[in-house]
Amino acid sequence: MSDEAYMGLALELAVKARGKTSPNPLVGAVVVREGQVVGTGYHRQAGGPHAEVFALQEAGPLAEGATLYTNLEPCSHQGRTPPCVEAIMAAGIARVVSAMEDPNPRVAGRGFARMEKAGIRVEKGLMEARARKVNEVFCKFITRGLPFVTLKAAATLDGKIATRTGMSRWITGEESRALVHRLRSCHDAVLTGLGTVLKDDPRLNVRLPEGGRHPLRVLVDSLGRVPPRAKILTPPEKALVAVTDQAPPERVAALRALGVKVLVLPEKAGRVDLKALLKELGRQNVTSLLAEGGGALNYSLLAAGLVDRMHLFLAPLLFGGREAPTCVDGEGIAYLSHAWRLEDLELERYGKDILLTGTVKGGFADVHGPG
Repeated sequence: MSDEAYMGLALELAVKARGKTSPNPLVGAVVVREGQVVGTGYHRQAGGPHAEVFALQEAGPLAEGATLYTNLEPCSHQGRTPPCVEAIMAAGIARVVSAMEDPNPRVAGRGFARMEKAGIRVEKGLMEARARKVNEVFCKFITRGLPFVTLKAAATLDGKIATRTGMSRWITGEESRALVHRLRSCHDAVLTGLGTVLKDDPRLNVRLPEGGRHPLRVLVDSLGRVPPRAKILTPPEKALVAVTDQAPPERVAALRALGVKVLVLPEKAGRVDLKALLKELGRQNVTSLLAEGGGALNYSLLAAGLVDRMHLFLAPLLFGGREAPTCVDGEGIAYLSHAWRLEDLELERYGKDILLTGTVKGGFADVHGPG
């Protein structure tokens, strides 16, 4: 096998823990001696052993003089677990091949430097683009302090998310809805707006046969008008409501009495400042955010330049109607050159539905959040 094949295996191992390592990165490691894989491992959960430790433990004495492949620079600092470079040096690894430098300022090349000083041959940059894609959530969070935002929408072929009378259940099929639950399980938080809560009363939890991690449910509600019995508030310890200082104190107090966390944030034109909300979520170690709102929230997030990726489910239906809501409403753009674009586009089939996934680029607008 080639260096690329071994690095590919490390990347495959890394993604096995997707949604389970936050706020840590996804890391896989492979130990190879004389052309044979003698140890593998991946970081399974935050606070647990790192990928290199698992791989070295499996390799045992065979790690002496071997090559270690890992998709991210081994850590050199003491966190909740000891530095990985110490274990690598102690095991007698002769060569380390890493896809990319750790963007964490606490590491940022220090791991490479320590290993090189110890006489270990270090090679970096192999399959770096793929490695950065695997850890795009971590890279954004650790360098900017902001969660990676994925916008999810489900629409008909003519872009409608409901009929003109408001009927929307269910536009997409069971396969697509099951995937949405898996997406929620992989995100730290789910975001929606008051309009969606008043209309649909969603739970926004994870309902999978095999179980899954329930994300924090974040509601944008500038005046604190959410009904106290809304499903999104149950259980209260997994709910957060973002309001402005214009929210009546008695409403804020009532929500807090339920056990719901309430964030009082700056406002823009009477609406919650979405950029301020994301900064606060970042301070709370929310690394990934799945937006599941209506057209107004979707437009506001796009217009504020806050969306990194979009998942657009398209069902083979046509609703028509000038009054039927679309998946991106708001003021809209004036010129084609201001349109948002989906790049690196991927297309998948789920039952009769099509899923379009892409990186969001471009756009030009200046609006404020809904709610």
